[in-house]
Amino acid sequence: MEPIINKVAESGIISFNLEDLYPKEEIKVFDLKDFLFMGLILREKDYRAALLQLDWQPYTDKNVAITCTADAIIPVWAYMLAVTYLQPIAKEVVMGDAQKLIETVLINRIQQINTSEYADTRVVVKGCGEVHIPESAYVAITNKLRPVVKSIMYGEPCSTVPLYKKKI
Repeated sequence: MEPIINKVAESGIISFNLEDLYPKEEIKVFDLKDFLFMGLILREKDYRAALLQLDWQPYTDKNVAITCTADAIIPVWAYMLAVTYLQPIAKEVVMGDAQKLIETVLINRIQQINTSEYADTRVVVKGCGEVHIPESAYVAITNKLRPVVKSIMYGEPCSTVPLYKKKI
């Protein structure tokens, strides 16, 4: 009887799982609706006073999304003022909802990848995992890897969709 050979393991294909870059830290949403007068307008003096009194501890080492879920016109400086309190203590601060924060963190982490370890390799970007990965992260990893890899595929090493192959 002949031994079973794992052709996928011997193929030299590197599997890249974007879930490994997915933020595992707690996500907090800083919602300016909580600071609106009558749920409609932001009064600068009241807002500044409220920020001074706010317990910022829950935002320490967290990824924070700044948004306003109320239908109100918020001046740009109001978001900026909140960031001046959050930036020294939070891990990451992003304008938008929790999904926008996840997308931004993923893309930032992709940009920090050292591509030299992928030089002239065949890479399969894993799809269909446990958590939803935004499409923009797949675009970002393709942009990052294409200049250095031999090929890029999508899916699983045993069943891939070829996307790019370097011309020799």
